[in-house]
Amino acid sequence: MPSRPDPKETEAVLMGGEARYTRDEVVRLAGTSPEFAARIWRALGFAAREDDVPAYTDSDVEAMRVTARLIRDGLLTEEASIRLARAMGQTMIRLAEWQTSILTTLSYKPEVDTDGHLGPLVGLAKELLPDMETLLLHVWRRQLVAAVSRSLAVQEQQSEDASPHYFPLIVGFADLVSFTTLSRELDEVALADVVEGFEATSADIVASCGGRIVKTLGDEILYVADDARSAADIALQLAAGVKTHVEVPDVRVGVAYGPVLALLGDVFGTTVNRASRLTSFARPGTVLIDEALAAQLKDEEGFQVVAVRARHAHGLGQLQPYALRRSFGSAAAARG
Repeated sequence: MPSRPDPKETEAVLMGGEARYTRDEVVRLAGTSPEFAARIWRALGFAAREDDVPAYTDSDVEAMRVTARLIRDGLLTEEASIRLARAMGQTMIRLAEWQTSILTTLSYKPEVDTDGHLGPLVGLAKELLPDMETLLLHVWRRQLVAAVSRSLAVQEQQSEDASPHYFPLIVGFADLVSFTTLSRELDEVALADVVEGFEATSADIVASCGGRIVKTLGDEILYVADDARSAADIALQLAAGVKTHVEVPDVRVGVAYGPVLALLGDVFGTTVNRASRLTSFARPGTVLIDEALAAQLKDEEGFQVVAVRARHAHGLGQLQPYALRRSFGSAAAARG
């Protein structure tokens, strides 16, 4: 019977070397303080290790050494380095879990013992590492270019004393209807297929229309767009397109325009709350937008904006939703 891979051997394979340094040794070799090293480690999302346990590899030492050098050279402050470490750590946690899930599927053989597929998993991960590192760096650079370009565009439209994190944006939510019922009716594998299908379809639609997914919450996605037409196209395609997947229930969408606080890779503020409330008001397969976005779309060719019953939203007061639809003759053009 195949045995479960040894965790230490697995770590050595994936990290390119075995753990052989204690925390004090890392601090000494990297030229930093114990307090700062502990803060960085926590910010990256790792639990504290005992001081006398060899728990760190050569690459851990090099990473700490690079961080310390950036601070000494004045390129980063300690607080900035902690914030960057937290951003990378939280992003990479999800990325690593997601990639491991995919690789587990690739390496799993039903006829093999439950633990036996873990060996091929480690081997597959090791074989893919060089190419995955290349792709990861390329995608990160591409996304960095896009993010910097968006930031510069926002700054050009603002006054010099305005906050670079607070600016007008279009925010949309797409929510799977009856997800709670589905979660009771389907087994874990089938439910996972529903969620992955929803997220994959939504991501394709949002990206193809020029928007950006901010986060996914299983049965819901939060996306943003820079212009009204793109946001409307995304919303209508989400409401209509996801229904083509039989295993996924209808989607309802709410979209709002206004100032947001863009921070920590997320968006916050009244505009976000308004989009969320509009989503809860929408019927399955429909899109509701707020008054500000409706004003931008009323003269846009291919769209129809119709006021519906005003609703009271707790914490937001009275909301005037507008139903967004394709105007007559535009649906065929959109599909083409």
